[in-house]
Amino acid sequence: MFNEDKLVQLRRQFHQIPELGFEEVKTQRLVLETIAEMNQQFIEVRTWKTGVFVRVKGKSDYTVAYRSDMDGLPLVEATNLPFGSNHSGKMHACGHDLHMTIALGILAAFSEVQPSCTLLFIFQPAEEGPGGAEPILVEKALGDWYPDEIYALHIDPNLPVGTIATKPGLLFANTSELFIDLKGKGGHAAYPHTANDMVVSAAHLVTQLQTLVARNINPLDSAVVTIGVITGGTKQNVIAENARIEGTIRTLSVESMALVKQRIEALVKGIETGFACDATIDYGSNYCEVNNDQRLTEELKAYSLASEHVSFVDAEVAMTGEDFGYFQKEIPGVMFWLGVDSAYGLHHPQLNPQEGAISIAVNFMTEFLLSKNP
Repeated sequence: MFNEDKLVQLRRQFHQIPELGFEEVKTQRLVLETIAEMNQQFIEVRTWKTGVFVRVKGKSDYTVAYRSDMDGLPLVEATNLPFGSNHSGKMHACGHDLHMTIALGILAAFSEVQPSCTLLFIFQPAEEGPGGAEPILVEKALGDWYPDEIYALHIDPNLPVGTIATKPGLLFANTSELFIDLKGKGGHAAYPHTANDMVVSAAHLVTQLQTLVARNINPLDSAVVTIGVITGGTKQNVIAENARIEGTIRTLSVESMALVKQRIEALVKGIETGFACDATIDYGSNYCEVNNDQRLTEELKAYSLASEHVSFVDAEVAMTGEDFGYFQKEIPGVMFWLGVDSAYGLHHPQLNPQEGAISIAVNFMTEFLLSKNP
């Protein structure tokens, strides 16, 4: 079993090598090298693209999976930590460095003690996009290592270290990326009547998108349309021929997602007509909701309340997106939050989770999985 110093060292190694979806070559290598340090008596390893699957043969064939995501974000780190990212413009700003470390810590414990159930550890690439969970299932990449139930955690900077939070049913939202490209006619700034300004068109569209939820979604439902990027133009005295809007859509129901997209398409058609331009829409990666199994969630909650390692609080539904929901569409499962008490939140360049949460999670999940006895 890895001690706390080993876990912290491993997390810092992962933190220094963030890689984007399906580019996790160094990350995969470090996962495999770490597994190679363990007792191999009960362990079998397979790779898939830049992911890793590890089976720990239990005393029964009933299989419990534990999933960890692997990829980082295209973000410039601003933590000033001595173990900051060595990959320029990339950062583990969503806690996947902790997620992998925790999974390896649990795996190390079970390399020494054979569990009652067979355990499957899924180190999954591309959670931040374009999505790794769905391809694993579509391609039947797990093969005969298909689990009967599945678990995963996600760090929560807003919760105290050692806190577990989850709920039965809907936990995270449906999500969709949003990319809108506008094309008009460029020209000289001194002769606006001869051109067709796509910066102005984009500005009008963004303003209209901000009213979409307020005037189309039932107030008792929830939806979010956020525009995170606007690009357009090349110089201050040149009227922009092209503009691009990038954002995200999040809803708590499939029906609301369909309605939001329908209204976006109507607004974009209006912009095309009003500004005599051409527009294209790309919804990029789409993630389904995270929907926790009732029985398994109650079981995890009961174990948490009795544990000396963690404290439990009931979670609320979040507009967070997570492709773990694809696993749950086929396999009963639970995702839960793990408190890491950071002053800065997820996807922030100064996110700095408390590393003491790692060993707490390893101890808790090791004991919880040991308790599994079908």
